[in-house]
Amino acid sequence: MAATVRCGMLLVHEVHSVDGRRDDEFDAAFRDVYIGALGSDDDARLLYHLHHAHGGGRSYRVVTITAVRDAAAWGRLTERIHHGDLRTWAEGIDTMRHDVTAKVLIPVPWSPLQDLDLGSVPTVGVDHDPTLFMEDTVWPYEGRLEDYVEKSGSIYGAWMASEEHSKRAMLRIEAAFRTAFGTGNRREIVLWQRVTKPDGLLRLLSTELPAEYKVKGNWMVDGLDYRDQWESRLLRTTRWSPLA
Repeated sequence: MAATVRCGMLLVHEVHSVDGRRDDEFDAAFRDVYIGALGSDDDARLLYHLHHAHGGGRSYRVVTITAVRDAAAWGRLTERIHHGDLRTWAEGIDTMRHDVTAKVLIPVPWSPLQDLDLGSVPTVGVDHDPTLFMEDTVWPYEGRLEDYVEKSGSIYGAWMASEEHSKRAMLRIEAAFRTAFGTGNRREIVLWQRVTKPDGLLRLLSTELPAEYKVKGNWMVDGLDYRDQWESRLLRTTRWSPLA
């Protein structure tokens, strides 16, 4: 008998181009309707609702990340949005934005986040200080995707997690994902990194990469064997984002 393969947690990552005249209304629709509606069962939760930090990208861009328990739960959430109780909400959201792009992400093997107790995620907006995240989207060379997945963990991920580096690093890797089959660019990896020392951003933006980082044995150089293109975005959680 063939083995049954079960797909684990999936993350629906959406980038919304919001009508600037309705940005507060757009946020409120997620806070006051979507979060609570997902709390009606254990299939899905909104994890993050984030804005592009000012000066860090195009205007009125909102990123939302929704976790679904598995592929079956994703199917049920899709049904709710297309034909069920969330259809009216989704139609209303469409009137508040110009466009939306989405992809489904799954954790890579070395990601610190592999699964999540969805029952522990708040189903109401909570008040907290905003948090900054740096989201790096990486496009490995053709034919080097699996090499990048392995090496980014064994070299970059291990270096970032080392005690020596973590004491002075301004970033902490929270998760690393790849696009799920059929949902976006196959050769794409997303690194989800919390900004733990915001003051370090000024140094990053205002100075060149130090010479000691431009030598073999450092990921900035060794990584060029697997990729040379990526995009970084600074994202700031709303005060009510379920996770901060």
